[in-house]
Amino acid sequence: MHQPPPDEVRVPRVSSGLTTVLRRMRVPLIVLIVIFAGSVLGLSLLPGQDADGTSRRMTIFEAFYFMSYTATTIGFGEIPYELTTQQRMWVTVAIFLSVIGWAYAIGSMLALMQDRAFRRALARRQVARKVQSLVEPFLVVVGYGNSAKRLVRSLDEMGRRFVVLDDDENRVAAVELDAYRADAPALLGDARDTGTLLLSGITHACCEGVVALAGDDETNLDVTMTTGLLRPGLPVIARTSSREVAERMRAFGAWEVVNPLDRFGNYLRIIFRSPAAYQLMIWLTSTPGTPIPPREDPMPRGRWVVCGHGPLLEELATDLREEGIDVSVVEAGGPMGRDSARRDAEAIAAARLDEAVAFVAASQDDMANLWLLEVARRARPELFLVTLQNHSANAALYRASHVDFGMMPSEVIVHEVLARLANPALMQFLPRVPHLGDEWADGMIEKIRERCGSQTPDLWSLRLVEEEAPALLPRLADGLPLGAVLRDPEDRDRQLDVVVLALMRGDDSIAAPDDEVVLEPGDELLLAAQAAGRRSLDATLTHPPTTEYVLDGRFVPSGWLWRRLTGRRLEEGV
Repeated sequence: MHQPPPDEVRVPRVSSGLTTVLRRMRVPLIVLIVIFAGSVLGLSLLPGQDADGTSRRMTIFEAFYFMSYTATTIGFGEIPYELTTQQRMWVTVAIFLSVIGWAYAIGSMLALMQDRAFRRALARRQVARKVQSLVEPFLVVVGYGNSAKRLVRSLDEMGRRFVVLDDDENRVAAVELDAYRADAPALLGDARDTGTLLLSGITHACCEGVVALAGDDETNLDVTMTTGLLRPGLPVIARTSSREVAERMRAFGAWEVVNPLDRFGNYLRIIFRSPAAYQLMIWLTSTPGTPIPPREDPMPRGRWVVCGHGPLLEELATDLREEGIDVSVVEAGGPMGRDSARRDAEAIAAARLDEAVAFVAASQDDMANLWLLEVARRARPELFLVTLQNHSANAALYRASHVDFGMMPSEVIVHEVLARLANPALMQFLPRVPHLGDEWADGMIEKIRERCGSQTPDLWSLRLVEEEAPALLPRLADGLPLGAVLRDPEDRDRQLDVVVLALMRGDDSIAAPDDEVVLEPGDELLLAAQAAGRRSLDATLTHPPTTEYVLDGRFVPSGWLWRRLTGRRLEEGV
C-alpha cells in the first residue's frame, strides 16, 4: 500500500481568474472610475433651472443616475428638468470622455482575453479545481503521445479515471476534444516543475499511481524522482529507452520501468519458442472485450540480418544470439543525406542476403524502415521480414509492405502498463508462459475461449483471506480442493465458467492448477472470467448459504424468518 502524502507537502495556490482580471485591468478601471466620478461631480455642481425658472442644482444621486444611463448608451431621456447650456456642454464633454474610457477598457479586456499567459492561467486554475474535487481513484498520466492516447482510451473503457499532464498546448487541447466517457482533466505545464506536478494531483488522497510516458527520458526520470520523494510508495510506471535511466528510476522506487525497444528482442525470442505463448500473452494484456489476436507465424531459424540505426541494433542482436540465431548487423537507415540511399543499398548488399532467412528493419524512423524493407525485398523476395513500427499512424504503410511481423512500441507500452495497473499478479504469471511450451499455451487459449468466449475476459486476483472470502475460509481446514469451489451456485453439477490461470502460495507459483489442488488460507488465485462468472464466484466466497450449497449440496435458509420456521440455524462463520 502506498503511503498518504506528507502533511508538509502543499499544492501550490493558483490565483483566481477574478484576481488576475482585476490586477491586469487596474489602470483601465481607474480611468473609467475617474471619468465617471468627475462627470457626476461636475454635473451636480453646475447650476440648472426647474420648470418654473428657479435656479436648482442636481443632487449627487440625480447626477449619478443621469450619467449612468448616458455613459452606458441606454439613453432613457429621463431627466429632472431641461438642462441648461452649461450642463449640456459638460454632458457633451463627459460623453466623449466616457466613449474614450470605455474603448480603452474594452480594448484592454479583449487584449487580456487574447493573452496566452492569461488563458493558460485560467485553464490551469480550472483544471486544478477539477483535480482537487475528484473523489474517485485516478491516475496521473504524464505525456499525451501515441502511447498515452491508447492507454487512456483503454482506461476510459475500463471505467478508470485519469488526469493528463503535458507541456504541448495542442496535445492538451486534444484531450478535451477526444470523446471520453468521463471528464478528463488535462493540465498544461512542464512535468519537471514540481509545482505543476503537484497540481496534477500526485499528492491527492485519491491518486493511485503515476504513469510517466513523456517523449524524453529526462522528464520521465524527474517525474519518478519527484513522486518517489514527495509520495513514497505510490506506484510509478515509467517509460525509458535507456538502461542507465531505468536504474535511476528503480533507485527512486519506480514500480515498473518499461523499455519498449528492449521488448522487441524479447518478443522475438518468445515467438521463436512458442507462437501460442505470445498470442496468449498479448490477449491477456489487452483491454477486456478485445478479440483474440491472430497467431504469429513461426520464426525461421538460420541466418538473420538486423539492419538499422541506433542503440537498438546491438541489443536486438544480443537477444537473437542468446536464442541461438546467427545474426549479422548492418548499420543503415540513418539520417537522410547525400548518397545515403546508395550507401544503404551497398551496406545491405554486403550483408549477403542470399544466405539469410530473415531481415529485420530496426531503425527508429518509419520511412527509413520502409526503405530498408523494400531494398531487402528486391534483393531476395522470399525473406522473412520483421520491422519496428514506430508510429501507429503509419500502420497502413506497413500493412501495404506485407511484413511478416511488426512490433509497435506504443502497443507494447499499453499492454504492459494495463497489465500492471489492472492486475499486478498477472505480471508474476506472464513471464512463466513462454517456458511452459507451445502445447500448454494452445490448450490454455482453448480453455479460456471455451469458458469465457473469444474476447479478453476480466482478470482479477483473489486472496483467500477473511476480507475477500469470509464464507469459504472456515471450510479450508477440511482440505477443500479447487474444483469444489468452481461450481455454479445455481447448479452445482455444472462447472463454473471461470479459469484459474495461476495459484500463488508464498514464493511458489502453480500455472493452471488442477481441480484436485487443495487450497490453503492465504493462497492467491489469478482468475479469468466474464462478469457473470465473477459474480457467481463472489457469491460462493461471501454468502454462507451459497457456500453450503456449492460445497455440500445442502439448501440452507438464508433469511432469519426461514431459519426460524425450519428450526435451523447457521453455525457461526458458515
